[in-house]
Amino acid sequence: MERTVEAPRNPTRGDRIKCMYHYNPSTALDELTEDATLPNPVHVRDMILRQRLTADQSLELNRIFVEYQKAFGEAQKLGKEILKRLAA
Repeated sequence: MERTVEAPRNPTRGDRIKCMYHYNPSTALDELTEDATLPNPVHVRDMILRQRLTADQSLELNRIFVEYQKAFGEAQKLGKEILKRLAA
């Protein structure tokens, strides 16, 4: 999902530049709460890597992330199967 930010304008057209939220954990949490949209595991990993965590925090989040990644993949498979059947 893209959000318009108050940051730079495209100098040739004067349009606001769209930026991805995926590096902002707070925005991702809002999206999850409002739209039940799960962030892609790649983006979640980036969020984890950008934080200044202790070794213990990092290990704990990594354990949780591995479970998230597995569940995300399984949900994608199930969703794809449902959509295939509906599209048939």
